[in-house]
Amino acid sequence: MMNTYDLPSRPLYQIPALTLHECNPGHSFQAAFALEAPARPAFRRQTYFSGYGEGWGLYTEWLGTKMGIYRTPYEDFGRLSFEMWRAARLVVDTGLHHYGWSRKQAIDYLAGHTALAQHDVEIEVDRYISWPGQALAYKLGELTIRRLREKAEKELGPKFDQRAFHDTFLNLGSVPLPVLEAEMDRFIASGGKDPLITAAP
Repeated sequence: MMNTYDLPSRPLYQIPALTLHECNPGHSFQAAFALEAPARPAFRRQTYFSGYGEGWGLYTEWLGTKMGIYRTPYEDFGRLSFEMWRAARLVVDTGLHHYGWSRKQAIDYLAGHTALAQHDVEIEVDRYISWPGQALAYKLGELTIRRLREKAEKELGPKFDQRAFHDTFLNLGSVPLPVLEAEMDRFIASGGKDPLITAAP
C-alpha cells in the first residue's frame, strides 16, 4: 500500500522510488514478512523501530538501482529528488527542534531545497514538528544497512549473496540498530548462510 491522496499534486517521476519504499520490497513486504514469522512472540511481529523499518525503506529505494527499476533519467531524478528531501529534512528537523524555527521557516527551507510538491512539503513539515528525530532515524537506519552490506560484500567476497543478506535482515523483525548490527555481524561470521534455507527441514 502507498499513499495516493491528492495524486494529481504528486509528480510522476517519484512513483518508482515511492513504490519501492512503500510496497515491494519496502514496507508492505517487510511488514508481511514480520507478521508471518512463526517463531516470534506476537509483540515482535508488530513492533516498529524507525531506524530498522525506515532504514529498510530508504535502502530499497537504493536497491532499485541494482534491480533496474529506474528505466529513464526522469525516474532516476525522482530517486535523487528523494535523496535531496532526506538531506534537507535533517536541516529542517534541527532547525525546528534546536534553533526554534517557525513552521513557515521550515516550509520555505524544504520548498526551496527539494523538488517536492507544495502539498508534500507542508504535510512533511507538520510531521517533523510532531515527531522530533524521525528524519534522523530514517537516515541512520539506511546508512547502517548500507554499511553492513558493504562489510558483508567485502568480507564474504564471492560467497556474498544479497538474497541471504536480505533474508537475514527481514527474519530478525524490527529491532534496534545495535541488535541489527550484532546479528548481521553474526551472519557474516557464519559465512553468509541464509537463515531461511539452513532452518528448512
